[in-house]
Amino acid sequence: MARVSTYLNFPRTTEAAFLFYKSVFGTEFAAPIARFGDGPACEGQPLAEADRNLVMHVALPILGGHVLMGTDAPESMGFTVTPGNNMYINLEPDTRAETDRLFAALAAGGKVEMALQEMFWGGYFGSLVDRFGIRWMFNCEQKS
Repeated sequence: MARVSTYLNFPRTTEAAFLFYKSVFGTEFAAPIARFGDGPACEGQPLAEADRNLVMHVALPILGGHVLMGTDAPESMGFTVTPGNNMYINLEPDTRAETDRLFAALAAGGKVEMALQEMFWGGYFGSLVDRFGIRWMFNCEQKS
């Protein structure tokens, strides 16, 4: 079955981020967290001991069949993670109460860009950056 997911790279904070998201959404990981040390060694690229326990892959269902996936992107493997402003995860909860709950939980320790409010298109909309630098938009069509 086709699906859309969002894949996030973190600088050694994937596990903390996904444990936080798991607590916010109240869902369970699709499978146990896969660690770099669990996989086969890459030829010509030895795995640093400090990287063995980092997250190689994690998947977390959130809303409406959408899945967040993530990995640590360690410098020792040639990655440079630069959080940017070019990506949002857009959530469209069924109720305003759920919109308020998710917004407050994800905003904790982060920064609200636009508080939840009535918009000209009829939605209840707001945006924020969570404490891990991930940008979230909310748009609830329910009127009350």
